[in-house]
Amino acid sequence: MAYFLYGDNFMRFTQSLRKNRQFQEVYKKGVSRANRYLVMYVLENHQDENLLGISVSKKVGNSVVRHRVKRLVKESYRLHEDIFNSGLNIVITARASAASISFEQMESAVLHLGRLHHIMKEETKTECEADQSN
Repeated sequence: MAYFLYGDNFMRFTQSLRKNRQFQEVYKKGVSRANRYLVMYVLENHQDENLLGISVSKKVGNSVVRHRVKRLVKESYRLHEDIFNSGLNIVITARASAASISFEQMESAVLHLGRLHHIMKEETKTECEADQSN
């Protein structure tokens, strides 16, 4: 697990998928679930940590918009990384409708897909469901 020093605190890097063959393996062998804004593919990697890959096509918008969507997805995942089960390769693909959503909507979309895949830790699922019912 990689860490970096931020002020006096250590913060963890989110490990990511980088190679095309890693993405292709998740697309071919993984399970996909989708909502209005995102598609999430999940495949077990038999490691101690998750690897995250983010894909945003040119259909979403120009490079500024695509980069913003990537940042929103990455931050949404990073904030809740500890509530996801470990040992997974996760690829999140943005749909064109993701171009204009807020951070709160993106965060909700990522957590929704985590629940659909059943990859969130049990105690967290009930907390998220309770928060949404209020």
